[in-house]
Amino acid sequence: MTVYDRFVPASRLAWPAAAWLLASALGSAGLAVIAPNDLVRAGLSATAAAFGLACLVLVVHQKIRMWSTAKSLKHMALLVEHDITPCLVTDLQGTILQANRVASRTFKIAPERMLRDIVGEHVVDPSGLIHRVQSAALVEGIGSEKIVLKDRHLRLVAHQLGPTALMWRLELVLARDDPMTATKITYPSMTVGRGGTVLWMNAAARDLAGGRVRVVEDLITDPPLRPGQTHRVRSQGEAQEFTINVHPAGMGREEVVFVPNIQPSDTAPDDMGFEALPVPLLKVTPRGEISKANRCARDLLHADDGSTHSLADLMEGLGRAIPDWLTDAASGKGLGRSEFLRLTRPDKEVFVQVTLARVVEDGEVLLVAVLNDATELKSLEAQFVQSQKMQAIGQLAGGVAHDFNNLLTAISGHCDLFLLRHDQGDPDYGDLVQIHQNANRAAALVGQLLAFSRKQTLRPERLELRDILSDLTHLLNRLVGEKTALDLRQASGLPPIRADKRQLEQVILNLVVNARDAMTKGGTIRIETSERVLHKPMQHGRARVPEGAYVVVQVKDDGVGIAPDKLEKVFEPFYTTKRTGEGTGLGLSTVYGIVKQTGGFIFVDSTLGKGSVFTVMFPVCDDPVIEEPVLPDPPRAAPARFGEGVVLLVEDEAPVRAFASRALAHRGFRVIEASTAEDALDLLKDADLKVDVFVTDVVMPGLDGPSWVRKARKMRPDVPVVFMSGYAEDVFKSQGARIEASAFLAKPFSLTELTSIVNQQLATLPTPTPSADTHP
Repeated sequence: MTVYDRFVPASRLAWPAAAWLLASALGSAGLAVIAPNDLVRAGLSATAAAFGLACLVLVVHQKIRMWSTAKSLKHMALLVEHDITPCLVTDLQGTILQANRVASRTFKIAPERMLRDIVGEHVVDPSGLIHRVQSAALVEGIGSEKIVLKDRHLRLVAHQLGPTALMWRLELVLARDDPMTATKITYPSMTVGRGGTVLWMNAAARDLAGGRVRVVEDLITDPPLRPGQTHRVRSQGEAQEFTINVHPAGMGREEVVFVPNIQPSDTAPDDMGFEALPVPLLKVTPRGEISKANRCARDLLHADDGSTHSLADLMEGLGRAIPDWLTDAASGKGLGRSEFLRLTRPDKEVFVQVTLARVVEDGEVLLVAVLNDATELKSLEAQFVQSQKMQAIGQLAGGVAHDFNNLLTAISGHCDLFLLRHDQGDPDYGDLVQIHQNANRAAALVGQLLAFSRKQTLRPERLELRDILSDLTHLLNRLVGEKTALDLRQASGLPPIRADKRQLEQVILNLVVNARDAMTKGGTIRIETSERVLHKPMQHGRARVPEGAYVVVQVKDDGVGIAPDKLEKVFEPFYTTKRTGEGTGLGLSTVYGIVKQTGGFIFVDSTLGKGSVFTVMFPVCDDPVIEEPVLPDPPRAAPARFGEGVVLLVEDEAPVRAFASRALAHRGFRVIEASTAEDALDLLKDADLKVDVFVTDVVMPGLDGPSWVRKARKMRPDVPVVFMSGYAEDVFKSQGARIEASAFLAKPFSLTELTSIVNQQLATLPTPTPSADTHP
């Protein structure tokens, strides 16, 4: 038997009637056994069968009724399971049968605990209070009473759940937080000891009594004192009605509070309960017209009390149309599924989660909408989606950059080979130079993609931002042109930051150029620096900046501004509001990648027609300054002469391998090619094969560059290596521990860069030591 089965209403005559029918059936069956003839026996048997069948039908009907009612009560209890107010379900004797999460956590609900035990923790006469509220609930459907304690209010509300069950809400709030009180009210109160002696009175009680009194009975006209009851109080010659609330104060003392009686309003009890519930609730017709909204809902919707609205006027769906949703709910479909909607409030953006329940009032189908403010949830969701989108774009940009670098290596490399066979007087020389220059421009664009995806190589160092901006001033003045002025305002005593100097300059240049382009009619670009210390995390839009010290750079313009719906897209690659040919859409995405890779933060605030402000925050560098001793340059080994080295070239891209092989062979190296790492390891199994240097790609199918080199080093530990990659050096380093005697060459590279780094690695080989029997 579940807890609900214990208070399911049953007919008072059902079980006695079933027992009578069963006894009649058994009696008829017994008489049939001793009947004198077959006719009488048959009649009694038929009577016994009829009584038995009637008993069975009655029992089955009662069980179905109990099961249906219990199921309804379970659903009612589930409505308040996540309510922020403690809610309890009891029988008429006050035994707690069900408690929601808040009540279980607050009151430590134990089996068979009584409601009076919980209420008795706050008031002296819990049974009388419970009886009054319960009696009102059984008559009117809802009962409510507020008890004023010394520092807070206790509101006890009971809802009838059938003839033998009640749902209780215990609202315990501080007096200043009481939603029913517009201003803080100080009620007359006093501390009473044993025997009714008044030990202390507050100022309101002294004003009420016209001075101090010895015992409580001296103040009331109808003693003795009855907690929870109405008494007439002598107040400076006049008699006023007060409700007396009493609650324990410890050590045999009691706190007595005088609450003035308020004339009841015309509001029906159920309307008061609906209005006072601390959950935003709406009553909506299937057509979407709001017939009633409680106080919490009006505050959330920013709607007036007397105004009539439809649901579509106050909120808009994020996907499904509101009329279709309401129509399905009115027919009983999809009631257990919540919908997220955006309110059409003019002051701010608010999202709500709405759950509908279907009710019937006076024969009319209505929908009760329970609203929950989901603004923070949707903000976190949007933050996560934006983060995932930027990460996906970054991965795509990095992959595209890697593939483009392979293509550009082959294009510019073969162009270098052509240039070796043509001099400046050749008719094709100019065309080859144009190809080479455009390949370099394409390589610069790819570098910006790598910057956004945070896969470029950074050389961070301790920098003074004031010095960087001062050195850039001349170049920035030339960039902004004659119509635009540059105003540099630097704070004194800025702490150092840790960043790549070249990339930091790129950030400033791109932001200034972006500001210049936004001011088509000219104006002033202001660059301001400052130091900011956050003692707690800062929330800016959807970004969260941890606490700490930061150096802040702001670039402000008076340009056209950015529309609110485009602010979130300005840092995405290839997104631009400029006309074709005026920009690639990679400037701000490059800035974003550099700042993020440096560990900083960047924000944009903009107003249409008034301009934009880009704010960059770099963490302060707290690393101690280490004075490195000046050491003399070590003696450098003489480089190996061209033509004396054997290079094992491992590259899966055939065009890149073809160019690298021809470039090295042109400089006199002997080149052994392999398209995969596995082929290279097979070649090295030949002990007679001499190899002086490995030149390998990093990312390849199967074994990658670092993995196969580690295996090869077990057979040939002294062979130096050159790693090539379309990604940055940091990505190469993150793939494993650093490999000794290695160098890194970023794609795209030129013929000279390739042969120079190979020659450099050959120079690191140890000079052969002469044998003992060798004479000079």
